[in-house]
Amino acid sequence: MLKQEEGSQAVAHAVAMCRPEVICAYPISPQTHIVEGLSDRVRRGDLSPCEFVSVESEFAAMSVAIGASAAGARAYTATASQGLLYMAEALYNASGLGLPIVMTVANRAIGAPINIWNDHSDSMSQRDSGWIQLYAESNQEALDLHVQAFKLAEELSLPVMVCVDGFILTHAFERVDLPAQEQVDAFLPAFEPRQMLDPADPVTIGAMVGPEAYFEVKYLMHAKQLDALDRIPRIASEFEEAFGRSSGGLVRGYRTEDAETIVVALGSVLGTIEDVVDELREQGVKIGALGIKCFRPYPLDEVRAALARAGRVIVLEKAWAIGVGGIVGQNVRLALSGLPVSVHDVIAGLGGRPITKRSLRALFADALADRLGPLSFLDLKRDVVERELERQTAGGRPGPHAENILKELGVVAARSH
Repeated sequence: MLKQEEGSQAVAHAVAMCRPEVICAYPISPQTHIVEGLSDRVRRGDLSPCEFVSVESEFAAMSVAIGASAAGARAYTATASQGLLYMAEALYNASGLGLPIVMTVANRAIGAPINIWNDHSDSMSQRDSGWIQLYAESNQEALDLHVQAFKLAEELSLPVMVCVDGFILTHAFERVDLPAQEQVDAFLPAFEPRQMLDPADPVTIGAMVGPEAYFEVKYLMHAKQLDALDRIPRIASEFEEAFGRSSGGLVRGYRTEDAETIVVALGSVLGTIEDVVDELREQGVKIGALGIKCFRPYPLDEVRAALARAGRVIVLEKAWAIGVGGIVGQNVRLALSGLPVSVHDVIAGLGGRPITKRSLRALFADALADRLGPLSFLDLKRDVVERELERQTAGGRPGPHAENILKELGVVAARSH
């Protein structure tokens, strides 16, 4: 059914169609509308049997999800930003225990300074926590990926986070094709847990493990991630056959067949990138784009195959490893090891700064003219940075960076009262 729907409500619809038995959440923008939509369904009795657990923190949310999953229930939660960091300890427990929890991460910047807008700092900070990470480009894909995520998580007995750009997607209204319950039921079988707590057959889940076995348990997590590299495209293909549209997978190329320059990115920015690619193609520029749909496990072979014939790769990413450079760029270089392809990391959109077509055109022009270095920062106000650095080295008590810069930009009053 086609409907003009807010992204959060489309995700809530998809999750509800997957028949979760326990939903636990603590509200944090910009994921709140998702769990509000689900709580309304539970309250009305539309999602039954299902228990909605309102918890006191994000750590508690993941702890409840772990307990529910270990007891044999299909479990779901959602979070963002500081909330994801607050549940970090429990994230590692969920993956280490092999529990098939599905979680939406409504991507949002991490403080300090406090910022509620979109970038990928939150999910990227947990990229090595053992969770599978899928990234949505559109609201339709966000909806579709949740249906696929439950199937993937339960086939592997491994948790999956679906990363959806906060506000850009979660609060945007787009036309989406909402699946019917019968379609989802036919695609996603009833949950049959690989492991569960049963008083009639007692086992210990999460016992102390010493050096004699810890290494092997961790390797098995890695083996499951590698298994996911085969299952993700298969599930995406099954989804396309069942629902009539292509969505998800490992990577998606856009006009890359003969491209000499390829732009790599994750999430909603791919739509803007592809618009600029189309404009440049009309001018005869051989440029394309590659969307990474699955960042963990990282599809080394698929990225290498997609980029091997390009002479230049621009990696546009909304997070970075401070003190080193681009996170996605490091992984792209790993995939292209030994190939004569130049890779340029471009950090962009941090804290919700708009990534405009105008800025992308200028960026790509610099790249085509060989003016890009290995690491650059799109639309960074360098003059503001330089003045703040001067204040810091001038002595005295310069005060916090954020407040100084806001005052300079006229966003807050220059004097406090």
